[in-house]
Parts: sequence; C-alpha cells; structure tokens
Amino acid sequence: MRLLVAAALAVVSVVIAPSPSSAQVSIDGFGGVQMDHLASLGDSGFPVDFGGRVSFDVVPAVQVFGEFGRIGNVMPSLLETGLAFTRLDVTASAFYGEGGVRLLAAPRSAVSPYVEGTAGVAHLRLGARGLGSTSDAIIRAALNLVDTRDPLFGVGGGILMRAGPLNVDLGYRFKRIVSNSTLSSVLSVGQELQSHQVRFGVGVRF
Repeated sequence: MRLLVAAALAVVSVVIAPSPSSAQVSIDGFGGVQMDHLASLGDSGFPVDFGGRVSFDVVPAVQVFGEFGRIGNVMPSLLETGLAFTRLDVTASAFYGEGGVRLLAAPRSAVSPYVEGTAGVAHLRLGARGLGSTSDAIIRAALNLVDTRDPLFGVGGGILMRAGPLNVDLGYRFKRIVSNSTLSSVLSVGQELQSHQVRFGVGVRF
C-alpha cells in the first residue's frame, strides 16, 4: 500500500511540475454515469461520477496525469439484489486519487483515439437507510469509523477532440477497488467493487 501511494504521488508530482515551453499542460473536469448501476438512478445510490485531472504531455503521443474524483456507487449488484427484499438500503461511494498514463493514436490530429491505465487509492464512504433516521445515522457513523482505504486500478479508452485550447473527452472507464480492508471485503460478498463508466469531460490546454 505504501509503495502504491508513493507511486501515485510521484506521478502527480511529475504532472504539476513546471514544463518546458514546448510542452502542454491540460486541466479538465469530467462527469460520468455508471452503466452497471443505471437501475439506481434517483435512489440513494445515484450512480453519477465526477472529478478533475491535470495532465502533462511527456511527448506528443504520451501523457501522464493525476486525477481526483468520486465514484457514485461501487456496491456489488449481488448485494443490492439481496437487500432489495429488506428494509435496509446500504450504499458505497468512493473518493479517490490516482495517477496514470494515456497513449494517443493521433496526437497531432484534432480527433484522436486513446487508451489509458491508472493506479491509485480509493476511500469508501458508506451509507445506510431504512431503519429510521436515528438508526441510519448510527449505522453510517459506525461503518465510516472503519478504515476503508483500498488500492484502485483502472483502464479506459475513448476519443479526445481538440479545438484551439479546448479539450473535449468522450470515453469509457473501468475501475476496480481491490478489497484490502475487512469492511470492504465483507461488502464485496465474493464480488469485486468496481465501476463501468461512460464519461464526458471538458478542459483547456496551456
């Protein structure tokens, strides 16, 4: 875990370091919807993701970046199905920080396909409702007293569109949280804590 955190911090430090005048730095914000939790739209497990990133062009076809954001719901579908027959509704969102590398297929073109890989750390935020406001608050407080920081890995791809200083990013992301704590292992019930995202982002280059 310490090595993973150190690696993520190293990538972020490279991203925010001063760059040569010929290189470019991009700042982007994004939002996304989780395809594996569309049924919970409007519920307490609202599957909307958001965040931001800073990226740095190492060479025209390679970017390194640091990203911070929130994954709206990582609760395994098996557990959600089981709880559907009870009064209890347990949710699990995750705040995360990660570093990654992106490869551009056509870096000098206005439209370029890309693939990327990431690694970082996620912090689960747990919620519960259905037993009454007091009981729900007590359960949420108890759950979130447990350390739920776990390794996070991801891959993705999409299309990057550029017009002057403007970036528009449309793509797919898969993120998996590796159960490293007792609570996240219990929540996973033999399944992975993961997310399939469709993402849209907008940013600027300097």
